[in-house]
Amino acid sequence: MSRITPLILATALFMENMDATVISTSLAAIAADIGTDPISLKLALTAYLVALAIFIPISSWMADRFGARTVFRSAMAVFVLGSLACAFANSLETFVGARFLQGMGGAMMTPVARLVLVRSTARQDLVAAMAWLTIPGLIGPIVGPPFGGFLTTYLSWHWIFLINVPIGILGIALVSKFLPEMEKIEPGPIDFKGFLLAGTSFALFAFGTSVISLPALPPIFGIIATLIGITAGVLYTRHALASSNPLFDLRLLRFPFFRSAVVAGSFFRFGQGAVPFLFPLMLQLIFGLSPFQSGMVTFASAVGAIIAKFAANRLFGLMGFRNALVVSTAVSALGLVAMGLYTPDTPLVLIIAILMVVGFWQSIFWTGSNAFVFADIEDRDAGQANVISQVNTQLTIALGVALGGGVLEASNALRGGELILADFHLAFFVVAGMCAISTLLFMRLPADAGHQLTRREAHAGH
Repeated sequence: MSRITPLILATALFMENMDATVISTSLAAIAADIGTDPISLKLALTAYLVALAIFIPISSWMADRFGARTVFRSAMAVFVLGSLACAFANSLETFVGARFLQGMGGAMMTPVARLVLVRSTARQDLVAAMAWLTIPGLIGPIVGPPFGGFLTTYLSWHWIFLINVPIGILGIALVSKFLPEMEKIEPGPIDFKGFLLAGTSFALFAFGTSVISLPALPPIFGIIATLIGITAGVLYTRHALASSNPLFDLRLLRFPFFRSAVVAGSFFRFGQGAVPFLFPLMLQLIFGLSPFQSGMVTFASAVGAIIAKFAANRLFGLMGFRNALVVSTAVSALGLVAMGLYTPDTPLVLIIAILMVVGFWQSIFWTGSNAFVFADIEDRDAGQANVISQVNTQLTIALGVALGGGVLEASNALRGGELILADFHLAFFVVAGMCAISTLLFMRLPADAGHQLTRREAHAGH
């Protein structure tokens, strides 16, 4: 595998991951310009998430059928078109539609990028390759809000989307020149019934939890959508277990390492998914920081994440996957506990230092868990495993946001009045408890779990 391959993929994913959060600090400006209110405009955030939930499940089939490079280039082109549509939107309806179009492109980029890496990388090199690919997912949501605020303040909100155009065109050119064409695999006919059931389930679940946590509509809409989504999910499970060629094969959960990566990783994301929503809000509403200032504080996590990229491969070789995943999830949970103890009098230097340490270990978790998904999966099942883990990631992060937002609102409702520091502290303690469950689950792995993914197998289990 060429060293430039993960870098090209990571550049595209950085654009996608940053754009997923970049509008959060620009909602007021966009709303005023297109004649709506910021609360209603949060439907645009939901539209992006719903598009991801619908189209990620067919990404593996598309890559197998039409070739990974072709699908990846097409996904980038769709993302760029969606960005242009966002910049020229002049109403709530057109803006929400444009964000959905962006989400369609984004839904194909991340899973196909991971699939390209898995199929073109030797197992013992997968950690190093994944280290490059996970950085965009960590840095994008952190850089997005302050970057969006900067562009909106000093230029105009349109530039948070227009900037994607030259990046996307460059990315398509680099993919065309350097990304190897993967061998096409005849995937068989697409599972239309499964696609309808799974798409309905994931879309309504993502929509419902988003509405509950970021109420742009009455919460009852979110509750009903979530319940219908869960029902459709149960129906899909029955269909998939009885089908010989399901959209994604839940029978892969019989592999113990894959099952651990999915289940234990879910609890980690339940906890961490709420942080990009809760922490900047606490810094702004309670600590009195501006959106740009809070973004610069949280950027410390990105510094730790970048440092971790250079240490990840050696660290997994020395510690083994089990110990590295246990430590990374435990440190992340303690980081959430620390957020539940901060007050406006806590020195910013201390907060930043803790964020750097936690960011380092979070990066280790994302790198390790993304590789560990494939620890006991054969190449022929890599596409299915990739799709299941990607869908699970999106849904559990959405659920994490709903959990954090729900605890915050419930605490506030029981007391009445405006949000206070105690409301945020309670929310952080709850999500820290969820994150800690992942530590307990990873502790049950055998000592040599994932040894085939590192070059220094002799160290695994010691």
